[in-house]
Amino acid sequence: MDANYKPGTDDASGAAAPVTRKTFDEVMVPTYAPSTLVPVRALGLDLWAQDGKRYLDFTAGIAVTALGHANPAVVEALRSQADQLWHVGNGYTNEPVLRLALAITQATFAERAFFCNSGAEANEAAFKLARKYAHGKFGAHKSRIVSCVNSFHGRTLFTVTVGGQAKYTEGFEPLPQDISHIAF
Repeated sequence: MDANYKPGTDDASGAAAPVTRKTFDEVMVPTYAPSTLVPVRALGLDLWAQDGKRYLDFTAGIAVTALGHANPAVVEALRSQADQLWHVGNGYTNEPVLRLALAITQATFAERAFFCNSGAEANEAAFKLARKYAHGKFGAHKSRIVSCVNSFHGRTLFTVTVGGQAKYTEGFEPLPQDISHIAF
Protein backbone atom coordinates (compact mmCIF):
# COMPACT_ATOMS: atom_id res chain seq x y z
CA MET A 1 0.00 0.00 0.00
CA ASP A 2 1.21 3.50 -0.88
CA ALA A 3 2.39 5.47 2.18
CA ASN A 4 0.27 8.42 0.99
CA TYR A 5 -2.92 6.35 0.64
CA LYS A 6 -5.96 7.75 2.43
CA PRO A 7 -9.00 5.56 3.15
CA GLY A 8 -11.93 6.56 0.94
CA THR A 9 -9.75 7.53 -2.02
CA ASP A 10 -8.63 5.58 -5.07
CA ASP A 11 -4.99 6.51 -4.56
CA ALA A 12 -2.69 9.17 -3.12
CA SER A 13 -4.18 11.72 -5.53
CA GLY A 14 -7.31 11.89 -3.39
CA ALA A 15 -9.71 10.92 -6.19
CA ALA A 16 -13.08 9.75 -4.89
CA ALA A 17 -13.44 6.02 -4.35
CA PRO A 18 -16.61 4.08 -3.63
CA VAL A 19 -17.49 4.02 0.06
CA THR A 20 -19.17 1.03 1.71
CA ARG A 21 -20.00 -0.23 5.17
CA LYS A 22 -16.39 -1.50 5.28
CA THR A 23 -15.27 2.13 5.00
CA PHE A 24 -16.99 2.74 8.35
CA ASP A 25 -14.75 0.13 9.98
CA GLU A 26 -11.68 1.80 8.47
CA VAL A 27 -12.33 5.46 9.29
CA MET A 28 -15.07 5.86 11.90
CA VAL A 29 -14.98 5.66 15.68
CA PRO A 30 -17.46 2.85 16.45
CA THR A 31 -19.74 4.74 18.84
CA TYR A 32 -22.63 2.84 17.31
CA ALA A 33 -22.61 -0.42 15.36
CA PRO A 34 -24.53 0.54 12.23
CA SER A 35 -26.31 -1.87 9.95
CA THR A 36 -24.48 -3.37 7.01
CA LEU A 37 -26.73 -1.54 4.56
CA VAL A 38 -25.76 1.97 3.52
CA PRO A 39 -28.79 4.08 2.54
CA VAL A 40 -28.27 6.40 -0.42
CA ARG A 41 -31.72 7.98 -0.61
CA ALA A 42 -35.04 7.90 1.17
CA LEU A 43 -38.62 9.11 0.99
CA GLY A 44 -41.10 8.83 3.84
CA LEU A 45 -40.48 5.42 5.38
CA ASP A 46 -38.69 4.03 2.33
CA LEU A 47 -34.89 3.70 2.21
CA TRP A 48 -32.89 2.64 -0.82
CA ALA A 49 -29.49 1.09 -0.17
CA GLN A 50 -26.36 1.12 -2.31
CA ASP A 51 -27.43 -2.19 -3.86
CA GLY A 52 -30.70 -0.61 -5.06
CA LYS A 53 -32.89 -2.60 -2.67
CA ARG A 54 -35.78 -0.81 -0.95
CA TYR A 55 -36.25 -1.13 2.81
CA LEU A 56 -38.86 0.17 5.24
CA ASP A 57 -37.40 2.42 7.91
CA PHE A 58 -39.85 2.10 10.78
CA THR A 59 -38.01 4.78 12.74
CA ALA A 60 -38.51 7.32 9.92
CA GLY A 61 -35.31 9.04 10.95
CA ILE A 62 -33.79 8.94 14.41
CA ALA A 63 -34.96 10.20 17.79
CA VAL A 64 -35.87 13.88 17.54
CA THR A 65 -35.82 13.86 13.75
CA ALA A 66 -38.38 11.08 13.26
CA LEU A 67 -40.26 13.11 10.64
CA GLY A 68 -39.97 10.71 7.75
CA HIS A 69 -37.37 11.11 5.06
CA ALA A 70 -37.64 13.99 2.58
CA ASN A 71 -41.01 15.09 3.97
CA PRO A 72 -42.08 17.76 1.43
CA ALA A 73 -43.23 20.24 4.08
CA VAL A 74 -40.00 19.89 6.04
CA VAL A 75 -37.87 20.09 2.88
CA GLU A 76 -39.67 23.29 1.83
CA ALA A 77 -39.26 24.84 5.30
CA LEU A 78 -35.53 24.02 5.24
CA ARG A 79 -35.10 25.44 1.74
CA SER A 80 -37.01 28.58 2.61
CA GLN A 81 -34.92 29.20 5.73
CA ALA A 82 -31.65 28.34 3.96
CA ASP A 83 -32.50 30.90 1.27
CA GLN A 84 -32.85 33.60 3.96
CA LEU A 85 -30.40 32.92 6.76
CA TRP A 86 -28.23 29.98 7.72
CA HIS A 87 -26.98 29.21 11.22
CA VAL A 88 -25.56 32.33 12.86
CA GLY A 89 -24.54 30.94 16.25
CA ASN A 90 -25.34 32.33 19.67
CA GLY A 91 -23.80 35.72 18.95
CA TYR A 92 -27.05 36.72 17.26
CA THR A 93 -30.67 35.83 17.62
CA ASN A 94 -33.08 35.38 14.73
CA GLU A 95 -36.77 35.72 13.96
CA PRO A 96 -37.70 32.00 13.76
CA VAL A 97 -36.06 31.31 17.14
CA LEU A 98 -37.84 34.27 18.73
CA ARG A 99 -41.19 33.21 17.25
CA LEU A 100 -40.74 29.67 18.54
CA ALA A 101 -39.73 30.93 21.99
CA LEU A 102 -42.83 33.13 22.10
CA ALA A 103 -45.06 30.22 21.06
CA ILE A 104 -43.57 27.97 23.74
CA THR A 105 -43.77 30.52 26.55
CA GLN A 106 -47.31 31.54 25.60
CA ALA A 107 -48.55 27.93 25.45
CA THR A 108 -46.84 26.56 28.57
CA PHE A 109 -45.88 27.32 32.15
CA ALA A 110 -42.43 28.46 31.03
CA GLU A 111 -41.43 32.09 31.19
CA ARG A 112 -38.33 31.52 29.06
CA ALA A 113 -37.14 29.07 26.42
CA PHE A 114 -33.79 27.30 26.23
CA PHE A 115 -32.83 25.62 22.95
CA CYS A 116 -30.26 22.84 22.62
CA ASN A 117 -28.44 21.09 19.82
CA SER A 118 -29.18 17.56 21.04
CA GLY A 119 -31.03 15.46 23.56
CA ALA A 120 -27.80 14.95 25.50
CA GLU A 121 -27.33 18.71 25.76
CA ALA A 122 -30.95 19.16 26.87
CA ASN A 123 -30.62 16.42 29.50
CA GLU A 124 -27.33 17.80 30.75
CA ALA A 125 -28.94 21.24 31.09
CA ALA A 126 -31.86 19.67 33.01
CA PHE A 127 -29.48 17.91 35.43
CA LYS A 128 -27.55 21.13 35.97
CA LEU A 129 -30.76 23.09 36.48
CA ALA A 130 -32.00 20.55 39.04
CA ARG A 131 -28.73 20.80 40.95
CA LYS A 132 -28.71 24.60 40.75
CA TYR A 133 -32.28 24.76 42.09
CA ALA A 134 -31.58 22.31 44.92
CA HIS A 135 -28.36 24.12 45.85
CA GLY A 136 -30.16 27.46 46.07
CA LYS A 137 -33.24 26.12 47.87
CA PHE A 138 -31.72 23.50 50.21
CA GLY A 139 -27.93 23.95 50.16
CA ALA A 140 -24.88 22.35 48.56
CA HIS A 141 -25.53 19.01 50.29
CA LYS A 142 -28.62 18.46 48.07
CA SER A 143 -26.89 17.51 44.85
CA ARG A 144 -27.83 13.84 44.42
CA ILE A 145 -29.42 12.73 41.15
CA VAL A 146 -31.33 9.43 41.14
CA SER A 147 -31.65 7.55 37.86
CA CYS A 148 -32.50 4.05 36.70
CA VAL A 149 -29.73 1.55 35.95
CA ASN A 150 -29.20 1.03 32.22
CA SER A 151 -31.07 4.19 31.25
CA PHE A 152 -29.88 6.43 28.45
CA HIS A 153 -29.67 10.21 28.55
CA GLY A 154 -27.00 10.97 25.95
CA ARG A 155 -23.27 10.59 25.41
CA THR A 156 -21.72 13.45 27.40
CA LEU A 157 -19.75 12.48 30.51
CA PHE A 158 -22.55 13.69 32.80
CA THR A 159 -25.36 12.00 30.85
CA VAL A 160 -23.61 8.62 30.53
CA THR A 161 -22.87 8.69 34.25
CA VAL A 162 -26.52 9.38 35.04
CA GLY A 163 -27.46 6.55 32.66
CA GLY A 164 -25.74 3.97 34.82
CA GLN A 165 -24.30 1.79 32.04
CA ALA A 166 -20.74 0.75 32.81
CA LYS A 167 -19.98 0.15 29.13
CA TYR A 168 -20.28 3.91 28.54
CA THR A 169 -18.34 5.09 31.60
CA GLU A 170 -15.45 2.63 32.04
CA GLY A 171 -12.14 4.33 31.35
CA PHE A 172 -13.54 7.85 31.67
CA GLU A 173 -13.08 8.26 35.40
CA PRO A 174 -13.31 10.36 37.46
CA LEU A 175 -17.04 10.55 36.86
CA PRO A 176 -19.46 13.20 38.09
CA GLN A 177 -20.39 12.47 41.70
CA ASP A 178 -23.60 12.17 43.75
CA ILE A 179 -25.48 10.03 41.23
CA SER A 180 -27.42 7.00 42.48
CA HIS A 181 -28.94 4.25 40.38
CA ILE A 182 -32.05 2.23 41.13
CA ALA A 183 -33.51 -0.79 39.35
CA PHE A 184 -36.23 -0.16 36.81
